[in-house]
Amino acid sequence: MEKPLAHPREEERLAALARLAVLDTGAEDSYDRLTLLASQVCDAPMALISLVDARRLWFKSRIGLDACEIGRDEGFCSFAIHKPDEVMVVPDMSLDPRFADHPLVAGPPHIRFYAGAPLVLASGLPVGTLCVNDMRPRTLEPWQLQSLRVLAKRVTKLLEKDEPAAKGGHEN
Repeated sequence: MEKPLAHPREEERLAALARLAVLDTGAEDSYDRLTLLASQVCDAPMALISLVDARRLWFKSRIGLDACEIGRDEGFCSFAIHKPDEVMVVPDMSLDPRFADHPLVAGPPHIRFYAGAPLVLASGLPVGTLCVNDMRPRTLEPWQLQSLRVLAKRVTKLLEKDEPAAKGGHEN
């Protein structure tokens, strides 16, 4: 399993993520509805709003996965944040050398397909992804990719709207 590299602006990216003050918060309907839409639009049994911090991928919202977080080196989204203008699509993860021996690919739930649209803040810094997974190799139609991008932008707007400074709060 290939380990993802740190983002070129990692310190800035982590500071921006911390300012959002969303890590380890409870479930929220506004995020869960967008995750459900991503799952439905992409006809995928798994969908996640994944935030990439220094040591883990933490899931603000999830469908089809029980875990609340996984290690950063184990996260597919850790690769997707390196190209913030692209939806990262891996049609068959078992054929991709980065992921072929990954525990979630080689073992249960035997993930085969991944598509992740980066969550890019107004500053241009990616903090995570809205992603979908499937247990069968596949791809998405262009309209599904566009829908995933649109939903990811909506997630980002929610994150930025919920930022303490945006609510009139103060940073410590």
